[in-house]
Amino acid sequence: MVVCAGLSMALAFASCGKSSESAYKKAYEKAKSQEAAQRMAEAPQTETAPTVVAPVTTRPATQTRVVDNVDNVSVRQERVALVNGSGLRNFSVVVGSFGLLANAEGLQQQLRDGGYNAQIVKNEANNMFRVVATTFDSKVDAVNSRDQIRGSKYNPKGDAWLLYNVQ
Repeated sequence: MVVCAGLSMALAFASCGKSSESAYKKAYEKAKSQEAAQRMAEAPQTETAPTVVAPVTTRPATQTRVVDNVDNVSVRQERVALVNGSGLRNFSVVVGSFGLLANAEGLQQQLRDGGYNAQIVKNEANNMFRVVATTFDSKVDAVNSRDQIRGSKYNPKGDAWLLYNVQ
């Protein structure tokens, strides 16, 4: 009998704990939902403007102009000596670098056949022959020429770069 009474009391306390636990959980959830509702009520009501999207106009790639920031175009400075050509100006467009003069002369001839006044210069510090396709006094003209040459058959890799001859 004592054992039955003990079991009855244990079951009673156990069931009370579970019901109070679920009651606390319900009360917590109710408080959270009331708090969220209060925040929504206190928030200022603002009207949002409709999003306006500009119509997209398509154009052929030939009509699209890419604007280059010439000030940010890198220019390599090297001390070079003229090997074959009429002379360099401030900024030159280099389309090839070779360790052998014969290879540089081959590219120079291809460029001349294509209408360029190609020249060969040598960087003695690293023993490289540079093939210059065009040369200009202004950086803007050199950048424009470099961009044109990058897309030509004379520069299939597209690795033309600007050279400034350090005296």
